[in-house]
Amino acid sequence: MSNVTNLNRFRKQKARDAKRTRADENAVKFGRTKAERDLEKARADKAKSDLDGHERDPK
Repeated sequence: MSNVTNLNRFRKQKARDAKRTRADENAVKFGRTKAERDLEKARADKAKSDLDGHERDPK
């Protein structure tokens, strides 16, 4: 005789694994520290101001 298999346990485990995988992807995608975000914003602002400083006819 074979053992009885509880399919709910496997379904729930599969859902947990999918959730954990999605969380890991989001951590990589959005998981930056505040210092990193501020540094990126400062660099973007400086690049924009440098580019604006090279205009021939400032508005």
